[in-house]
Amino acid sequence: MARITLDRRIYGLGLRVSSPAGKLLAAGTCKQMMTACQRSGMQGYSSKQQLTITQPDDWHVHFRQQERLSLTVPLTSQQFRRAVIMPNLVPPITSAKQALNYKQEILQHVPDGTSFQPLMTLYLTDDTTAEDVAAAKDAGIIAYKLYPAGATTNSASGVTNPTKCLSALQAMSKAGLPLLIHGEVTDPSVDFFDRERVFIERILRPVMDSVPDLRVVLEHITTADAAEFVQNGPDHLGATITPQHMLFNRNSLFVGGLRPHLFCLPILKRERHREAVLAAATSGSPKFFLGTDSAPHAQTDKECACGCAGVFSAPVAMEAYAMAFESVGALDKLEGFASFHGPDFYGLPRNNSTLTLLKEEKTVPNSCLLGSRAAAGSSATLKVIPLFAGQTIPWQVQTSQ
Repeated sequence: MARITLDRRIYGLGLRVSSPAGKLLAAGTCKQMMTACQRSGMQGYSSKQQLTITQPDDWHVHFRQQERLSLTVPLTSQQFRRAVIMPNLVPPITSAKQALNYKQEILQHVPDGTSFQPLMTLYLTDDTTAEDVAAAKDAGIIAYKLYPAGATTNSASGVTNPTKCLSALQAMSKAGLPLLIHGEVTDPSVDFFDRERVFIERILRPVMDSVPDLRVVLEHITTADAAEFVQNGPDHLGATITPQHMLFNRNSLFVGGLRPHLFCLPILKRERHREAVLAAATSGSPKFFLGTDSAPHAQTDKECACGCAGVFSAPVAMEAYAMAFESVGALDKLEGFASFHGPDFYGLPRNNSTLTLLKEEKTVPNSCLLGSRAAAGSSATLKVIPLFAGQTIPWQVQTSQ
């Protein structure tokens, strides 16, 4: 049970961009936004507040490879006890042996004294067989991930048509292995902002009709259509939700110029969709649970002619979720979303440890060291820009193991 000590509550994060505070939010200026809220007669915040919850898990995160693990693994393990690790590496993780080797690499970067369990997934392809699925189950793989070919980062080897891997999907259903889905079509004739809605009708419904008992997680949902589909679907259909899709709408990508570090896939949507996704997350429904989709891309790969998609939220993940839930007066629902619904869906025990969020200002670093890259005979230092970089946010995490 969450233990909440609260005397006042902050408002404003859920405001429309047309309002003064909403415009400041869209620009990402958190401290100014809070000041605007106070000036407009809204209540402020107090550093005396704190919220202690069962330690959460991240049911969708990207760690990447090699030296990047020295940044990504410690950041996630500071806040989360378990995390579902995405397999879209180069080359993709398609076999149980690859996944177990990758798991060992990850564990080497977990800080001493930290209890953290990476939950490994495999990359579904047109060629995945029922025998592959059986081997994955025996090896302790937690799920398969379906990337439509060409839909997002490192998805070139993804599924071109789900009918090509129908036997694998049937084997997953029989084995009880969930299918995690990046739910977007890649048809160039479909409007970019409609890719999720069209995917549900063209792809997801037929898949679920063909394999009705398959456990499915529609990941990082971004639309009212997806929220409604999941809520009205069977109990073995769930969804993860990111902090950015709860806090920002598509206007945020363009306020004061192009904002490449808020560009992700699926892309941010209209305000009505942000409101619907936030409402789903804060509803208390067990079908929705936390998945940051935190994705580290070098600053140079984001701020370029063809920037990568992904938001690096790991340094402020639980703080951002607290901001979103508090914006609609739903901090009492945060523990269920972050700590209970995910393990319940996967049939895993809830964590015994706790995490405490303090209502104290935190200044987010301007950047984090990601690693290095060989360039012209030398080595160039790579940096990644986190969510809310250089800004002051109203919450910070104090972990309790």
